[in-house]
Amino acid sequence: MAKFNKNYSPNFSLPKRSKNRIKYIILHYTGMKKEFLAIKRLCDHNSKVSAHYFIKRNGELINLIPELYEAWHAGKSNWKKIKSLNKYSIGVEIQNQGHNFRYEKYSYKQIRTLKKLLKRIIKKYKINLNNVLGHSDISPERKKDPGEKFPWKNLAKFNLVKWHKLSEKETVKYRLKKLNQFEEISFIKNLYTIGYNNIKKLKPHLNRKYLIIAFQRRFRQSLINGKSDQECLLISKNLVNS
Repeated sequence: MAKFNKNYSPNFSLPKRSKNRIKYIILHYTGMKKEFLAIKRLCDHNSKVSAHYFIKRNGELINLIPELYEAWHAGKSNWKKIKSLNKYSIGVEIQNQGHNFRYEKYSYKQIRTLKKLLKRIIKKYKINLNNVLGHSDISPERKKDPGEKFPWKNLAKFNLVKWHKLSEKETVKYRLKKLNQFEEISFIKNLYTIGYNNIKKLKPHLNRKYLIIAFQRRFRQSLINGKSDQECLLISKNLVNS
Protein backbone atom coordinates (compact mmCIF):
# COMPACT_ATOMS: atom_id res chain seq x y z
CA MET A 1 0.00 0.00 0.00
CA ALA A 2 1.12 3.55 -0.70
CA LYS A 3 2.04 5.91 2.12
CA PHE A 4 -0.82 5.76 4.63
CA ASN A 5 -1.89 8.50 7.01
CA LYS A 6 -4.71 9.06 9.44
CA ASN A 7 -6.42 12.45 9.47
CA TYR A 8 -9.71 11.80 11.18
CA SER A 9 -12.84 13.77 10.29
CA PRO A 10 -15.54 14.55 12.88
CA ASN A 11 -18.24 13.89 10.26
CA PHE A 12 -19.55 10.41 11.01
CA SER A 13 -22.56 8.74 12.62
CA LEU A 14 -22.82 6.70 15.79
CA PRO A 15 -23.02 3.93 16.83
CA LYS A 16 -20.45 1.64 15.23
CA ARG A 17 -21.73 -0.63 12.49
CA SER A 18 -21.35 -4.38 12.55
CA LYS A 19 -18.92 -5.77 9.99
CA ASN A 20 -21.65 -7.65 8.11
CA ARG A 21 -23.60 -4.43 7.56
CA ILE A 22 -20.98 -3.19 5.07
CA LYS A 23 -22.07 -4.35 1.62
CA TYR A 24 -21.02 -1.56 -0.76
CA ILE A 25 -18.04 0.51 -1.83
CA ILE A 26 -18.83 3.92 -3.35
CA LEU A 27 -16.19 5.71 -5.43
CA HIS A 28 -16.11 9.48 -5.80
CA TYR A 29 -14.00 12.29 -7.15
CA THR A 30 -13.61 15.42 -5.05
CA GLY A 31 -14.64 17.88 -7.77
CA MET A 32 -12.39 20.53 -6.23
CA LYS A 33 -9.44 22.38 -7.74
CA LYS A 34 -7.12 22.16 -4.74
CA GLU A 35 -6.33 18.90 -3.02
CA PHE A 36 -5.67 20.46 0.38
CA LEU A 37 -9.03 22.27 0.24
CA ALA A 38 -10.79 18.99 -0.52
CA ILE A 39 -9.21 17.36 2.54
CA LYS A 40 -10.04 20.42 4.64
CA ARG A 41 -13.69 20.27 3.57
CA LEU A 42 -13.98 16.56 4.37
CA CYS A 43 -12.64 17.30 7.85
CA ASP A 44 -14.72 20.44 8.46
CA HIS A 45 -17.57 19.85 10.90
CA ASN A 46 -19.66 22.52 9.16
CA SER A 47 -19.45 20.85 5.75
CA LYS A 48 -21.38 17.76 6.89
CA VAL A 49 -19.51 15.61 4.36
CA SER A 50 -16.80 12.98 4.71
CA ALA A 51 -15.49 9.69 3.37
CA HIS A 52 -13.57 6.80 4.82
CA TYR A 53 -10.59 7.23 2.51
CA PHE A 54 -8.98 9.95 0.43
CA ILE A 55 -6.48 9.20 -2.35
CA LYS A 56 -4.16 12.06 -3.28
CA ARG A 57 -2.75 12.67 -6.77
CA ASN A 58 0.58 11.21 -5.67
CA GLY A 59 -1.12 8.00 -4.52
CA GLU A 60 -0.94 8.75 -0.81
CA LEU A 61 -3.86 7.23 1.08
CA ILE A 62 -5.50 9.05 3.98
CA ASN A 63 -7.91 7.35 6.38
CA LEU A 64 -10.51 9.95 7.39
CA ILE A 65 -13.14 7.78 9.10
CA PRO A 66 -12.68 4.31 10.67
CA GLU A 67 -14.46 1.75 8.49
CA LEU A 68 -17.00 0.65 11.08
CA TYR A 69 -18.43 4.15 11.40
CA GLU A 70 -20.85 5.60 8.85
CA ALA A 71 -19.27 8.40 6.78
CA TRP A 72 -21.32 11.05 5.00
CA HIS A 73 -20.42 10.66 1.34
CA ALA A 74 -23.39 9.26 -0.62
CA GLY A 75 -26.18 11.68 0.32
CA LYS A 76 -29.60 10.92 -1.17
CA SER A 77 -28.93 7.66 -2.97
CA ASN A 78 -30.59 4.50 -4.23
CA TRP A 79 -29.42 1.16 -5.60
CA LYS A 80 -31.80 -1.73 -6.16
CA LYS A 81 -34.02 -1.66 -3.05
CA ILE A 82 -31.47 0.11 -0.85
CA LYS A 83 -31.84 3.77 0.07
CA SER A 84 -29.30 6.00 1.82
CA LEU A 85 -26.22 3.94 1.03
CA ASN A 86 -24.09 5.68 3.65
CA LYS A 87 -25.38 3.15 6.17
CA TYR A 88 -24.06 0.18 4.22
CA SER A 89 -20.98 1.44 2.42
CA ILE A 90 -17.38 2.52 2.55
CA GLY A 91 -16.73 5.75 0.66
CA VAL A 92 -13.51 6.54 -1.21
CA GLU A 93 -12.74 10.06 -2.42
CA ILE A 94 -10.15 10.40 -5.19
CA GLN A 95 -8.66 13.81 -5.91
CA ASN A 96 -9.81 15.05 -9.30
CA GLN A 97 -11.05 18.51 -10.25
CA GLY A 98 -14.10 17.01 -11.94
CA HIS A 99 -16.43 18.16 -14.67
CA ASN A 100 -16.97 21.66 -13.28
CA PHE A 101 -13.27 22.49 -13.58
CA ARG A 102 -10.52 20.66 -15.50
CA TYR A 103 -11.65 17.05 -15.45
CA GLU A 104 -8.45 15.06 -15.72
CA LYS A 105 -7.28 11.51 -16.08
CA TYR A 106 -6.67 9.76 -12.80
CA SER A 107 -2.98 9.34 -12.07
CA TYR A 108 -1.27 5.97 -12.29
CA LYS A 109 -0.32 6.23 -8.61
CA GLN A 110 -3.93 6.93 -7.60
CA ILE A 111 -5.21 3.86 -9.41
CA ARG A 112 -2.41 1.69 -8.06
CA THR A 113 -3.35 2.69 -4.52
CA LEU A 114 -7.05 2.23 -5.25
CA LYS A 115 -6.50 -1.30 -6.54
CA LYS A 116 -4.76 -2.30 -3.32
CA LEU A 117 -7.42 -0.64 -1.19
CA LEU A 118 -10.30 -2.26 -3.08
CA LYS A 119 -8.70 -5.68 -2.93
CA ARG A 120 -8.37 -5.44 0.86
CA ILE A 121 -11.89 -4.09 1.48
CA ILE A 122 -13.57 -6.58 -0.89
CA LYS A 123 -11.83 -9.48 0.83
CA LYS A 124 -12.41 -8.20 4.37
CA TYR A 125 -16.17 -7.56 3.97
CA LYS A 126 -16.88 -10.12 1.21
CA ILE A 127 -18.19 -7.38 -1.08
CA ASN A 128 -20.03 -8.53 -4.20
CA LEU A 129 -18.44 -6.88 -7.25
CA ASN A 130 -21.90 -5.71 -8.33
CA ASN A 131 -21.79 -3.50 -5.24
CA VAL A 132 -18.62 -1.56 -6.11
CA LEU A 133 -20.25 1.57 -7.52
CA GLY A 134 -19.70 5.14 -8.59
CA HIS A 135 -21.53 8.07 -7.03
CA SER A 136 -23.28 8.66 -10.36
CA ASP A 137 -24.66 5.10 -10.25
CA ILE A 138 -26.51 5.70 -6.99
CA SER A 139 -27.40 9.39 -7.52
CA PRO A 140 -27.66 9.77 -11.32
CA GLU A 141 -29.76 12.94 -11.23
CA ARG A 142 -27.23 14.73 -9.01
CA LYS A 143 -23.75 13.33 -9.61
CA LYS A 144 -21.26 12.66 -12.42
CA ASP A 145 -18.38 11.17 -10.44
CA PRO A 146 -16.09 9.40 -10.73
CA GLY A 147 -16.85 10.07 -14.41
CA GLU A 148 -16.09 8.68 -17.84
CA LYS A 149 -12.30 8.90 -17.36
CA PHE A 150 -12.43 6.53 -14.43
CA PRO A 151 -10.83 3.17 -15.44
CA TRP A 152 -13.65 0.75 -14.62
CA LYS A 153 -12.60 -1.64 -17.39
CA ASN A 154 -9.02 -1.75 -16.12
CA LEU A 155 -10.15 -2.43 -12.55
CA ALA A 156 -12.38 -5.24 -13.81
CA LYS A 157 -9.31 -7.01 -15.22
CA PHE A 158 -8.14 -7.34 -11.61
CA ASN A 159 -11.55 -8.64 -10.48
CA LEU A 160 -12.28 -5.49 -8.47
CA VAL A 161 -15.43 -4.16 -10.18
CA LYS A 162 -18.22 -5.30 -12.48
CA TRP A 163 -17.79 -4.91 -16.26
CA HIS A 164 -19.40 -6.42 -19.32
CA LYS A 165 -17.71 -9.15 -21.37
CA LEU A 166 -17.96 -7.40 -24.74
CA SER A 167 -15.22 -5.58 -26.63
CA GLU A 168 -15.85 -2.15 -28.08
CA LYS A 169 -14.91 -3.60 -31.46
CA GLU A 170 -17.94 -5.91 -31.10
CA THR A 171 -20.37 -3.31 -29.80
CA VAL A 172 -19.51 -0.18 -31.77
CA LYS A 173 -21.20 -1.50 -34.94
CA TYR A 174 -24.52 -1.21 -33.04
CA ARG A 175 -23.86 2.35 -31.89
CA LEU A 176 -26.55 4.96 -32.72
CA LYS A 177 -28.86 2.31 -34.14
CA LYS A 178 -32.32 3.11 -32.81
CA LEU A 179 -34.37 0.88 -30.56
CA ASN A 180 -37.98 0.02 -31.23
CA GLN A 181 -40.53 0.51 -28.47
CA PHE A 182 -40.22 -3.05 -27.16
CA GLU A 183 -36.41 -2.84 -27.11
CA GLU A 184 -36.55 0.51 -25.32
CA ILE A 185 -38.71 -1.00 -22.58
CA SER A 186 -36.38 -4.00 -22.38
CA PHE A 187 -33.34 -1.73 -22.00
CA ILE A 188 -34.85 0.28 -19.16
CA LYS A 189 -35.87 -2.95 -17.41
CA ASN A 190 -32.29 -4.12 -17.73
CA LEU A 191 -31.09 -0.92 -16.04
CA TYR A 192 -33.43 -1.60 -13.11
CA THR A 193 -32.21 -5.22 -12.93
CA ILE A 194 -28.59 -4.03 -12.85
CA GLY A 195 -29.50 -1.78 -9.92
CA TYR A 196 -30.27 1.67 -11.30
CA ASN A 197 -33.32 3.09 -9.59
CA ASN A 198 -36.39 4.86 -10.89
CA ILE A 199 -36.14 8.53 -9.90
CA LYS A 200 -39.78 9.07 -8.99
CA LYS A 201 -39.55 12.83 -8.53
CA LEU A 202 -38.63 13.31 -12.20
CA LYS A 203 -40.83 13.19 -15.27
CA PRO A 204 -40.42 9.88 -17.15
CA HIS A 205 -38.34 11.31 -20.00
CA LEU A 206 -35.92 13.02 -17.60
CA ASN A 207 -35.72 9.94 -15.39
CA ARG A 208 -34.82 7.87 -18.46
CA LYS A 209 -32.20 10.38 -19.63
CA TYR A 210 -30.39 10.53 -16.27
CA LEU A 211 -30.34 6.74 -15.96
CA ILE A 212 -28.99 6.33 -19.49
CA ILE A 213 -26.25 8.92 -18.92
CA ALA A 214 -25.19 7.20 -15.68
CA PHE A 215 -25.13 3.82 -17.44
CA GLN A 216 -23.07 5.20 -20.34
CA ARG A 217 -20.66 7.03 -18.04
CA ARG A 218 -20.00 3.68 -16.38
CA PHE A 219 -20.23 1.09 -19.16
CA ARG A 220 -19.87 2.99 -22.48
CA GLN A 221 -17.46 5.77 -21.71
CA SER A 222 -16.55 6.69 -25.29
CA LEU A 223 -20.01 8.14 -26.03
CA ILE A 224 -22.26 9.71 -23.42
CA ASN A 225 -25.27 11.27 -25.11
CA GLY A 226 -28.20 10.23 -22.91
CA LYS A 227 -29.80 8.36 -25.80
CA SER A 228 -30.39 4.64 -25.79
CA ASP A 229 -29.35 2.60 -28.82
CA GLN A 230 -28.64 -0.98 -29.86
CA GLU A 231 -25.14 -0.85 -28.37
CA CYS A 232 -26.50 0.16 -24.96
CA LEU A 233 -29.09 -2.61 -25.13
CA LEU A 234 -26.44 -5.19 -26.02
CA ILE A 235 -24.18 -4.14 -23.14
CA SER A 236 -27.09 -4.12 -20.68
CA LYS A 237 -28.13 -7.64 -21.73
CA ASN A 238 -24.59 -8.88 -21.22
CA LEU A 239 -24.43 -7.36 -17.74
CA VAL A 240 -27.78 -8.83 -16.72
CA ASN A 241 -26.84 -12.29 -17.98
CA SER A 242 -23.28 -12.41 -16.65
